[in-house]
Amino acid sequence: MAMSVGGEGGDDAPISDINTTPLVDVMLVLLIIFLITVPVVLQTIPLKLPTVRNEPTVTKPENVNLSVKADAAGNCQVYWGIEKVDSKSLLDRAVKKLKDEIAKQGGVQNVTPDTLPEAHIRGDQNTPYKCIGGVVSTLSQAGFLKVGFISQPETPGGP
Repeated sequence: MAMSVGGEGGDDAPISDINTTPLVDVMLVLLIIFLITVPVVLQTIPLKLPTVRNEPTVTKPENVNLSVKADAAGNCQVYWGIEKVDSKSLLDRAVKKLKDEIAKQGGVQNVTPDTLPEAHIRGDQNTPYKCIGGVVSTLSQAGFLKVGFISQPETPGGP
């Protein structure tokens, strides 16, 4: 509380000090309310989320390298190596690749998930998800068990 003890302006001068006590009281009450309600509102199902680690890509000659991007009109463009393919030819080539690899290994009885080729997808940063999701779906339909994504590693100290 402010108290005037004489001074300039006399008794008729208006008090120009702002009383901040009600403001502080309201802020403290709001802080207490938010501290209590935030844990109640943010309830989630307990999960063990996977940890992210950078694994170097093991390149095998039988792996399939795909590049996916979209043109200015938003149409998906998929490249098998450096050759542009459409959805049907991607499926046909993927099925043929797996059949050839199984035959090369001596039949289905000799094949394990680790010996089958993998598909590595390089997706442009501005590619819509529908393009990459379509490629993953096509590869899954063809029978690929392992589909990986190739990304640019972060440079230390920069974006």
